[in-house]
Amino acid sequence: MVTGPDRYPAWPMRPTGTKVVATNRQGRRNYAVLDTVEAGLVLRGSEVKSLREAKVQISDSFARIDGGEVWLHALHIAPYAFSQTHTGHDPERKRKLLLNKQEIERLRSRVDPEQLSLIPMSIYFKDGRAKVELALAKGRNTYDKRRVLAERDASLSLQRARRGERDE
Repeated sequence: MVTGPDRYPAWPMRPTGTKVVATNRQGRRNYAVLDTVEAGLVLRGSEVKSLREAKVQISDSFARIDGGEVWLHALHIAPYAFSQTHTGHDPERKRKLLLNKQEIERLRSRVDPEQLSLIPMSIYFKDGRAKVELALAKGRNTYDKRRVLAERDASLSLQRARRGERDE
């Protein structure tokens, strides 16, 4: 008789690897990202199924620290089409993020005095579990956005010029 952790069959197998579901493309444009942290996401069953189908809108969402816990607000996960009506979920409900106390205190110590924001940069599945890449960021003004775009364009044209010199 087999005992220990290998006594159960490997089926159903847990998915491995990382599958990105949604990214916040406006996040890097509207915010200067200072630090990122990976957090788990507490979801209901129908939310997981909708998330696997990438029926999520992340662009307007943000996170807040309330009472020693981190909550994700304004994340829209569409209701799963095949779920029963009584087991569906509220698409706009706030969702709890899973971080340990040291990470929460580190974030709180930077958010409050420095007037920083917590914004989700991406949602993905890592080894079958829903994760959020949470960024500690500072909002950019319009002139900051223009300056960043100008710097990026200048560096791209410089790289193109260097490649052109090497080819000749």
